[in-house]
Amino acid sequence: MTTAAPAQKSFRAQSAALPAAGAGALALLLLGNLAMAFGPVFVRLADCGPVAAGLWRMVVPLPVLWLLARRARQPVFGLDRGVMARLVVAGVVLGLDLASWHLGIAHTRLGNATLFGNLGSLFLMIWGLVIARRRPRAMELAAVGAALAGAAILLGRSLQIATTTVLGDLLCIQAGTLYFLYFLALRPVQSRVGNWALVFHAGVFAAPIMLATALALGEVIVPHSWWAVVALALCSQVVGQGLLIRSLPRFSPLVIGLALLTQPAISVLIGLVVFHETPGLTDLVGVVLVSGALVLARL
Repeated sequence: MTTAAPAQKSFRAQSAALPAAGAGALALLLLGNLAMAFGPVFVRLADCGPVAAGLWRMVVPLPVLWLLARRARQPVFGLDRGVMARLVVAGVVLGLDLASWHLGIAHTRLGNATLFGNLGSLFLMIWGLVIARRRPRAMELAAVGAALAGAAILLGRSLQIATTTVLGDLLCIQAGTLYFLYFLALRPVQSRVGNWALVFHAGVFAAPIMLATALALGEVIVPHSWWAVVALALCSQVVGQGLLIRSLPRFSPLVIGLALLTQPAISVLIGLVVFHETPGLTDLVGVVLVSGALVLARL
């Protein structure tokens, strides 16, 4: 992400500063993306409401995340008021983000949900341009253009299927926007708290928002069978988030962006095999355009 003009580094300089990462670290990065890609599947398979599934996604892993934060000696309690205020705001935004995304997953195709839910990378790039007060480079313009074109294609294809599918796409785009705001809220306190503690606090403060939203929507809150929501919690929060947190400092933005593309690819494949969501050539063009935009934004 672009920050401020004086602090900018070339991609080559950033890559040179990264620690060496071997095949094992790359495997962990890909495994983390694989685990994240299966999250929307378990949202669909849960026998409670989609927002309620997100509630359990936040709540179930809390003891594990607390232990990981303690093991890493990251502060969980006793934080000053300014830091806690930031964490509360971030948690509330994350709760709204996941509520929107899970509702979108229930109403659109898995590939669309995964792509649009990851648009935060693109919004972070645009925000970087705003705070740097500079004109966008050719690559950045290409990222925005590809994202707009791909999103228009996918939204048009959804409109051909049903209006509820378009609503699902828009909810996932809203989720991508909220995830960008979540990152902005966390940035000033990230170095003072630590990643595991951040994920823990995000779950604590997001859960009440998701519970209130699920109740307002009249969803079934407690599932009859727990395997899908437990699998969602483990895949998305513990394995997925955990491996991605470990991998991010080890790789260049290009590698992270390319690894990110495994998520929509796997989601499209799962949608085809499990839910019979057959993509057409036009769908694939839209997926390629939005995916390319996400990689360019990561750069």
